[in-house]
Amino acid sequence: MQSQARVVVIGGGIMGVGLLYHLAEEGWSDSLLIEKGELTSGSTWHAAGQCPSFIADYNMAKIHDYGNRLYPKLEELTGQYVSWHGCGGVRFALKPAEVEWFHHVASVGKLVGFHCEIIDREKIKQLNPFVNMEGVLAGAWTTEDGHVDPAGCCNALAKGARNMGASIEVRNRVLHVKQRPSGEWEVITEKGSVICEMVVNAAGCYARQISQMVGTDIPITNMKHTYIVTDTVPEFTQRETEMPVMRDPYPSAYYRQEQKSGLIGIYETVNSQECWTHRDGWPEWEAENELFDADFDNLAPFIERTMERMPIWQELGIKRVVCGAIPHTPDANPLLGPAHGLRNFWHCNGASIGIASGAGCGKYLAQWMVYGDAEINMAGLDPRRFGRYAPGDYTKAKSHQDYEHMYALHLPGEERPASRNKRVTPLFDRLAALGCVYTEANGWERPKWFSLDGREEEPGFRHNNTFEVVADECKAVRERVGVLDLSSFAKFEVKGPDAETLLNRVCANRLPKKDGGISLVHYLSAAGRIAGESTVTRIAPHHYYILSGAAAEDRDFDWLCQGVQEKERVDVTNVTDAWGVLVLSGPKSRATLAKLTDADLTNASFRWLTCQQIEVAGILVRALRVSYVGELGWELHCSMPDLLRLYDAVWAAGEEFGLANFGVYAVNSLRMEKAYKGWGAELTNEITMIEAGLERFFDPSKGDFTGKDATLRVKQNGVATKLVYVGVEAGDADVHGGEPALIKGRAIGVTTSGGYGHYTKRSLGFVYVEPEFAAPGSQFEIDLLGKAYRATVLAEAVWDPSNERLRG
Repeated sequence: MQSQARVVVIGGGIMGVGLLYHLAEEGWSDSLLIEKGELTSGSTWHAAGQCPSFIADYNMAKIHDYGNRLYPKLEELTGQYVSWHGCGGVRFALKPAEVEWFHHVASVGKLVGFHCEIIDREKIKQLNPFVNMEGVLAGAWTTEDGHVDPAGCCNALAKGARNMGASIEVRNRVLHVKQRPSGEWEVITEKGSVICEMVVNAAGCYARQISQMVGTDIPITNMKHTYIVTDTVPEFTQRETEMPVMRDPYPSAYYRQEQKSGLIGIYETVNSQECWTHRDGWPEWEAENELFDADFDNLAPFIERTMERMPIWQELGIKRVVCGAIPHTPDANPLLGPAHGLRNFWHCNGASIGIASGAGCGKYLAQWMVYGDAEINMAGLDPRRFGRYAPGDYTKAKSHQDYEHMYALHLPGEERPASRNKRVTPLFDRLAALGCVYTEANGWERPKWFSLDGREEEPGFRHNNTFEVVADECKAVRERVGVLDLSSFAKFEVKGPDAETLLNRVCANRLPKKDGGISLVHYLSAAGRIAGESTVTRIAPHHYYILSGAAAEDRDFDWLCQGVQEKERVDVTNVTDAWGVLVLSGPKSRATLAKLTDADLTNASFRWLTCQQIEVAGILVRALRVSYVGELGWELHCSMPDLLRLYDAVWAAGEEFGLANFGVYAVNSLRMEKAYKGWGAELTNEITMIEAGLERFFDPSKGDFTGKDATLRVKQNGVATKLVYVGVEAGDADVHGGEPALIKGRAIGVTTSGGYGHYTKRSLGFVYVEPEFAAPGSQFEIDLLGKAYRATVLAEAVWDPSNERLRG
């Protein structure tokens, strides 16, 4: 076995082999894959090989679409058997909301390039003359997907990788992984050690064990999944056309043709089961090609429902039963990207539909590793979207919930109960008693809206019964004063003689020069792509307080820590859990706060975009005069144990001014009226500050910093897309993100986020479009739930474009 490589990939399933193939394709042929058994001998070999295009997530749709374009030609490219069946697929809608969702998926298809057609019962019957359509309202027909032989596909990718110069070592278990003082990694195996620059954990069901070798952990649960293959179906022997893959909420199953037999895959909606519970969910190292006994008592109701759908199968026997392990993550997305706290240790695992996503995951992770960025937004795939709270019980409960809801539409606004209340503030019970409805962000419970009359949200794609309640919360902030617990902010302290040097090197904007100054900054990759966004407050000459979005906690902490150079005297500390935050915003916020402090809150003494340490109701507070909702206001940062006392004091002081609680539903409405962009939506690793219209936060005059030269080149050479802010002539549905912008049916851009501006009574959105359509006044259409609505590019924010209200 070789003793050196650029990259060592641990794990020879579809994820690891898919990555190796694309690393070699990008020119990194000096990559080595190590597998303890034979290729595919974990979860890949027993997979059903489904490759659906039908997916609503814009970035995951790109991943699936790439595989569905590669697999049909892979056999020709490599000479290795693949057995691609391009039979298409049909998903059933049993509820009106599901039909609306189908229209959204079809609109995603317009952007990504796959065909999704909403078809009626007659067309379904033409495609599958054997199916019973009782209760079916419509079907979503994806014409270019299908299924593949999983082992053949994986081996074809392996052959292609070898043909491009990559190496594969089988029957060689990794025993340990450790990082050398030089930063290189040593992978210790049964056959010796390999020294490499990068390690990728693609170990599938063993991914947690590999992760723990390097002192970390990841959120994966191995779930049991069963499919059965029937005896030969006589009706299939009499026709040449293969039936499409059917996906059906009624039996919570997929079912299709397997050669001349039937195949039924069940996702039980109750009593789903984990693998290897006697070992805390981990397989034995010696396990290979392992299967389990199927629980037919639990499966029977779902099989019976499938037989109702396909009566021609009712009298057939069972030829084969396959019950094997499938890794699941808390949000059903794979884990693709760097491990938190480590340099050059990557994850490529956690794909519950691994065959469909293996090639695309490999492609885009390879881009990230080789070039520092991928072509798609990786925020929803980055393993660091989950913190230390996630591995273990949190992920187990979420994985069971995800598995059991495989064919249950997750509606916008729907809050599911598994693993909630993991990260809460001292205000949790108090606000709940006041009607707070919570949503989750990186494990935190944070206020979404307040049900003052006991109503429960009726989730859906259109304006629902929270619409008027959120409008009242927005009105309170615009006309009076509102308060919000936003302690979920990620918070960091950067201290030391070289703190300013570090931050100047990793931030694109100029840092505040005076104590108490605040700057909005962005982190850039070497290619100038946007890697993060933070607010930097200078507390003292060598002391900075940094705030990021909740979802970016581990990612931004890594960015700061890994930006420290040798011999620099600087400490970076994550203080997220130590500090609570109350947002106090609205024209009466100054009057409210003045009742609780002796500090001078006038504009002359406490300017916008500054911070002061003051006492509020006897509590020491860092008061930041900033606002994400576009009103006069402060963020009040105090020690977490003092948060409840601070809230009670603020509430008592604000009652005479009509103080109201508000939640993040209202925040989104208010920030859209101010045309404030968001990280992970408008600001992603796909684009630079030039496309995003952030040049005022890019200061090339301040010296060298990461991404500076690349950004200047983009500015000089021009851009292929540009972010615009639009008003939409919509009805009772607003932009969510991932919808196409169209000119005469041609996609010219994609929405990133949006919402209804309750105070200005306008539907608003952000869209990346081709530059020729970016001028103010330009018009195009946006496809919302299957209907085209006119959108007009706006020159400025619809609320207070000159920031007079922020300045007080």
